Amino acid sequence: MENIEINKKIGELVAKMAKEPNNIEYYHELSELYLEQGNYEKVMSVLKSLLDIAPEDVRALVGMGTLWFYERDFRKSLEYYNKALTINPKNFLIYYNIGNVYAEWKNFSKALFYYNRAIDLNSANSEIYNAIALLYQDNEDYVEAKAYYEKALSINPENVNSLIDLGNVCFKLYEYETALKLFKKVFVLAPDNDMVAVCIANALTVMKDRAQAFAYFEKALTLKGDLYRVYICYAISATEFKDYKLARALYEKAIEINPKKADAYMLLANLLAGTDNIKESIDMYKQALRVEPNNSQTYALLGSAHYLDNDIEQAVAAYRAAISISPDNDEYRLIYSHVMEDYVNSVRGQND
Repeated sequence: MENIEINKKIGELVAKMAKEPNNIEYYHELSELYLEQGNYEKVMSVLKSLLDIAPEDVRALVGMGTLWFYERDFRKSLEYYNKALTINPKNFLIYYNIGNVYAEWKNFSKALFYYNRAIDLNSANSEIYNAIALLYQDNEDYVEAKAYYEKALSINPENVNSLIDLGNVCFKLYEYETALKLFKKVFVLAPDNDMVAVCIANALTVMKDRAQAFAYFEKALTLKGDLYRVYICYAISATEFKDYKLARALYEKAIEINPKKADAYMLLANLLAGTDNIKESIDMYKQALRVEPNNSQTYALLGSAHYLDNDIEQAVAAYRAAISISPDNDEYRLIYSHVMEDYVNSVRGQND
């Protein structure tokens, strides 16, 4: 619906509400029109007004809970959902939404409890099974996640999100051929999705099919999407096939696209360090730190590069910086102690 038409309908509804201020349906219609416009502040205002005259309106309570959920104020969201639940304890959607809140809080057992209660009330809803699968996936229980994704797809075989997520789970379980089939099925359903093309290319990479992998990366680059991420994934694949020249060019292209992100600098620096271009890698780590100055991992890698370059003093300084950012990292402390020991020995050697 065009915005002009929506504004016209809003005006008509407001006029009706002036004459019938207690007509609940008008409030719901108005909130839906504002929702269509993406005006969430107005949606919340309308629902609050509705709850003033009908404090037990379940739709309004669930709507408020959902708005606060997307605002990431999960306590307020749960407050509205719980109130709705006391009024209508047989509404599966409320249990599902409460499950989502606990999933965001990483409370596995409570999220699973509410999702299962939602299934008890509506066993034919694929989104609930998908949510449980995500819950298990986040908990790194990929076998259970796979079972729930398969259940979700048995209900809705063309759910793109479920197909992608199941493909990712199969990838984690080293079932690369199955993952590839799933990703290719998604690509038929969503041929303009660049990240699906990347998923296919990644699967082909681990299956050692260089030509096909590169073909899908090239396809991803022709689609409208996150080119920065595509170039990085392409570069990682090129590195797997030991095409370091191509990998470097792809990382440089990613940096050109978004010079304010540190990932490509870091990965290119790692590539340079791994191919004995130590001085270049040092410069690249420093560039990464200009973009993201408080990254302890980058300082640690910079320290390692300096150490390989026989610049022990700079290695000590870099590891000291890493520890100052992440003081509880035992690995940094252990390496720092070894580097420091080498530094002391080198100073003593100079003084002898």
